[in-house]
Amino acid sequence: MAWRGSISKSLKEIRILLCHSSPPSACTRTFVEKNYKELKSLNPKFPFLIRECSGIQPQMWARYDMGVERCVNLDGMSETQILKSLEDLVTAGGATKA
Repeated sequence: MAWRGSISKSLKEIRILLCHSSPPSACTRTFVEKNYKELKSLNPKFPFLIRECSGIQPQMWARYDMGVERCVNLDGMSETQILKSLEDLVTAGGATKA
């Protein structure tokens, strides 16, 4: 899980969009509650943006250099799958810098 400490080297920003009460966002809310503190402590100046909006489908947006963005739909994903999606976004960012 060394990638957790290199998020700020690969990405410019992570945005997680979720609903504060809907069932499709339940795993995303749990993911944020369990992982935000560790990810932020490993990347203290990196912008992790958590946005709540009633009725929205859970999504994770990654912003890279030159304004390039990728979106992952988190609806129906487990916590483990969300973590894997984040890892994929981080490693994809590292690949674009090589």
